[in-house]
Amino acid sequence: MVIGKNNLIVTLSCPNQPGIVHAITGALLEVNADISESQQFDSPNSGTFFMRVEFATDATVADTQAAISDVVEQYDMDAQVYDAAVKTRTLIMVSKDGRTMNELLFQQHAGTLPVEVPVIVSNHLDLQPMAYFYDVPFVHIPLIKNADGTDNKAEAEARLMQIIDQYDIELVVLARYMQILSDELTRKLDGKAINIHHSFLPSFKGARPYHQAHDRGVKLIGATAHYVTADLDEGPIIEQRVQRVNHALTAQDFVQRGRAVEGATLAQAVQWHTEHRVLLDGDRTVIFE
Repeated sequence: MVIGKNNLIVTLSCPNQPGIVHAITGALLEVNADISESQQFDSPNSGTFFMRVEFATDATVADTQAAISDVVEQYDMDAQVYDAAVKTRTLIMVSKDGRTMNELLFQQHAGTLPVEVPVIVSNHLDLQPMAYFYDVPFVHIPLIKNADGTDNKAEAEARLMQIIDQYDIELVVLARYMQILSDELTRKLDGKAINIHHSFLPSFKGARPYHQAHDRGVKLIGATAHYVTADLDEGPIIEQRVQRVNHALTAQDFVQRGRAVEGATLAQAVQWHTEHRVLLDGDRTVIFE
């Protein structure tokens, strides 16, 4: 048997009702889909049915969209079809700490992260050499606060949106970008921007959270990757990881281990997003690992 040349993915969500799986898999028979992975979830919180199907076929994305269109209409589905071979065009935003960005770029170059990074944006120049090391264009957009209390944030975010449009960006990743985005910008990036932060929020807010945690003698440190929303650090969570620590470690040890966890957590969240494994269920996420 000859397997199709294209590897496609269908994701969908709709009000739960009988017959959805049978209907969508039946429609995929029209494109001779050889299904390699199928996962579904019925959310008890929202009554929404979620599904992800990956399959090989000779059909195109457009062919598949046409094949499932009647089922999509019948069940009032929010359905998307993706070509798994197409990498997500991703903009990385950073400030001064480059360890998380380095993790993303290393995995991308190793072929384990299905992203294409055409540009890096920063409000500082510190990480320009790292960007050039990975042969990625670097754009410096400084954020300036004037003596009279005014700033250039609106102009800086307008410039950012120009770059997003210019490079056809599909995903924005805040890899330790230490500035708060405006509500207007977060609305424009809804579901298309991922942030990373230490898991101590809100217990250890403000500067030097790892030092605060060290002073309190915590036994677990970790990180949370989530979608960006207007509510600071409260967007739908994609991934969380923790690591044990103890009294013998210094505050700097906490920082080093914490940054390593942050890099791994953010990379995993980006991978799941770009493999189209994350579906939104209100303020929660459904992750088809």
